[in-house]
Amino acid sequence: MRAVTGHAAVISAPRQIDVRRVEFRAPAAGEVRVQIEGCGVCASNLELWLGKPWFKYPVEPGAPGHEAWGRIEAVGKGVSELAVGERVALLSSHAFAEYDLAKSDEVVRLPAALDGEPVPAEPLGCAVNIFKRANIARGKTVAIVGVGFLGLLVTQLAANAGARVIALSHRRSSLKLASEFGASVTIEIHDKQQASNHVAELTDGRGCECVIEAAGKQESLDLASELTSERGRLVIAGYHQDGPRQVNMQLWNWRGLDVINAHERDPQVYLAGMRDAIAVVEAGVIDPRPLYTHTFKLADLPTAFAAIERSPEGFVKALITL
Repeated sequence: MRAVTGHAAVISAPRQIDVRRVEFRAPAAGEVRVQIEGCGVCASNLELWLGKPWFKYPVEPGAPGHEAWGRIEAVGKGVSELAVGERVALLSSHAFAEYDLAKSDEVVRLPAALDGEPVPAEPLGCAVNIFKRANIARGKTVAIVGVGFLGLLVTQLAANAGARVIALSHRRSSLKLASEFGASVTIEIHDKQQASNHVAELTDGRGCECVIEAAGKQESLDLASELTSERGRLVIAGYHQDGPRQVNMQLWNWRGLDVINAHERDPQVYLAGMRDAIAVVEAGVIDPRPLYTHTFKLADLPTAFAAIERSPEGFVKALITL
């Protein structure tokens, strides 16, 4: 089996991306090579794009694209359960490219019902895993601080589970989607005290049994802590990667909070979430299609990152299509 050549994006310096023609090796034993149809652009990659002292440049071709789907183009030795031509989503990290490689046990088949649809299964799976870790029950009040892509998916899942969902965001367009996805109440955040007072009024001063912080910012973590009731669950779903955080440990101790880090690191847990997410999308329990608000070609990846940085009204998720 031979290598193939194709295009890949290379972040060569902060805020600089080159599209280069590179060689993609043949899949090793137990691997598949996937011809990429598309890849989501994750907000967690923004710091790499912006440039931080702990990053080194240039990064490898295709990195850090990790929300990909496509069709198997070649299989390595010993791979018998997958075939060339099958449409899959994959766990990988170099998918801002025409091809990427993955272990055969780290891809998930896509059903025929989703043919022609974008399926960034990795972040969809993250939302399902966050929902599982939050242990949301019917009749409970759940606040979601930050209703971007993950927050809106969890809003759908929590509302479907029978929870009373309070969605909080700075952006009115996101709150409109949250309402359409089943949120009982939406709150536009002007400042922490205003938002906290509003939730206190809605809950007779008790706060929320479960609060999901989904923005990955100091201010969202502070607000989420304030909204969580005594013996409540504070679920950290936002990705905090731009430096250390401070927490109000006095508040956490006094209220006896259960604080849950909803970020998984076991690939098999990721894959289980991806499979479950694909199933609930196919069943119509969640509909991510309204969230794919911006689509770009590979050469326009800088524009996609710029959109994430600005997060204008109406922006939720950017996809790169090939």
